[in-house]
Amino acid sequence: MKLILTAAVDKLGIAGEVVEVKDGYGRNYLIPRGFGIRWTRGGEKTIESITKSRDARAVRDAEHATEVKAKLEDSTFNVKVRAGEGGRLFGAVTVTDLADAIAEVSGESIDKRTIALGNPIKALGPHQVTVRLHDEVSANVALNVVSA
Repeated sequence: MKLILTAAVDKLGIAGEVVEVKDGYGRNYLIPRGFGIRWTRGGEKTIESITKSRDARAVRDAEHATEVKAKLEDSTFNVKVRAGEGGRLFGAVTVTDLADAIAEVSGESIDKRTIALGNPIKALGPHQVTVRLHDEVSANVALNVVSA
């Protein structure tokens, strides 16, 4: 099945690309969630409008992303979680917790889907995470997980 992506999908493509996916994935996941529309010959105008708007936002957002990157990398964020004896956490630190901590300190709202944890954070202390702010701009953020 050929689809035109209307939003960026990890490991598949970015908005405005035409991709070939399996029928079930497109019909049951991508189309109902608004990540893609069926490709047609008339859809070329849709592709052009999506890429034009994406390019206009990219130029404007790239400058802002570098400013936000500098702000995020210059500070350390404290994430308060419940912990037991020996510094072991009850559960793990979620990307929502991280996004809330970053927004609270820096004033910048970060989408939780742009935060790459790698391994789950299950211990107190300093940790590093990567935040993808733009296609070409990523920030390495220093976190300090502390007991609440």
